[in-house]
Amino acid sequence: MTKRSQTKARPVHEVRMGRIRAAIWENETQNGTRHNVTVSRLYKDGDQWKDTSSFGRDDLPLVGKVLDQAHSWIFDAASGGNDNSDGGDNPF
Repeated sequence: MTKRSQTKARPVHEVRMGRIRAAIWENETQNGTRHNVTVSRLYKDGDQWKDTSSFGRDDLPLVGKVLDQAHSWIFDAASGGNDNSDGGDNPF
């Protein structure tokens, strides 16, 4: 087993507004680097932080905003403008 397979993969960047988070993942393909985005809502269950992909009505404006920022980051990364840091602490 390689060291990489033993460690949990991390996104190359995260955009977060309040409890809404977009994680940007980088994948190397034969056609070059491609990015995928996952969106989640953080919530606390007792003392433990968890996340879900379910959103309420009032979450949707923030979902749109974090996706817009993720889209901009990916375009900037394609032009060589990012350092690929995740930009923040991950509570998980």
